[in-house]
Amino acid sequence: MLRFGFEHLVSPIRHVLCLGAHGDDIEIGCGGTVLKIAGTPNPPEFTWVVFTSDSTREGEALRSAETFLRHAPRRQIIIKKFRDGFLPYEGGLVKDAFIELRGMVSPDLVLTHYRNDLHQDHRLISELTWNTFRDHLILEYEIPKYDGDLGTPNVFVPLSESVCREKIDTILTTFATQADNHWFTEELFRSILRIRGMECNAPSHYAEAFHCRKLLVG
Repeated sequence: MLRFGFEHLVSPIRHVLCLGAHGDDIEIGCGGTVLKIAGTPNPPEFTWVVFTSDSTREGEALRSAETFLRHAPRRQIIIKKFRDGFLPYEGGLVKDAFIELRGMVSPDLVLTHYRNDLHQDHRLISELTWNTFRDHLILEYEIPKYDGDLGTPNVFVPLSESVCREKIDTILTTFATQADNHWFTEELFRSILRIRGMECNAPSHYAEAFHCRKLLVG
């Protein structure tokens, strides 16, 4: 398997843009990767954007983002207030938010939703990511759910046991509003990490996986 290190890319990663429709999406989909990159000796700048929130979930989203980015000295956390489940019906306003974001940041790496995710909010964020950031490295993360829409990813980020534990513990302790959901368990979050770790033969047995549509090499 061909291996690339974030720290050895021809064009170094100086700015990472993390996009999530809901307060726990970035954490579930790519929280371990964020922790890994933020924990490097000279971490890049991070911009973390959550598009839906209410008075309760906004606080959770902010606390979680601050925890995941605590080792990144340069970070910006943005929590929007669009309505959960209704992003496609507010598409014009969401598009405006992306245009505003494009004027604020010039990321080297964008972490966003998978385009074939069956959740309507997730799909719109993925679509607008590609409409807005057309000359950037975009990796689409995955979120396990009832719909059974996990695909066949082609990029893997091995994670240590300690990073996996930190990711899962932070998710479970921060998002109290999700605790009653039958899927919101350590077992599920660790299972997907273990499956992806098996698929890429990760030394630690754990990994997060992404879909990459375009990658320029050389």
